[in-house]
Amino acid sequence: MFKRIFWMGLGVTAGVVLVTKAEAYVRANTPKRAREFVLGEDQDQVASRTLSGLVRQFTQTMHQRQEELDRRYLDRFQG
Repeated sequence: MFKRIFWMGLGVTAGVVLVTKAEAYVRANTPKRAREFVLGEDQDQVASRTLSGLVRQFTQTMHQRQEELDRRYLDRFQG
């Protein structure tokens, strides 16, 4: 259990570091127009936009799955 938590935390940390370094490299070594194409016009909010998109997608998928399970199993338990 603790090994999984450790490796999961290490993976998340490594992912954050790699994304941060890659984003800094892209900002430093690409022309402005190319950066805007890759990162969007609001380059300071890339991380928050990405996180909010992931949370939105997760929530949407969770609700879809819950509706699917409700349709499948609710009839069995309602009278």
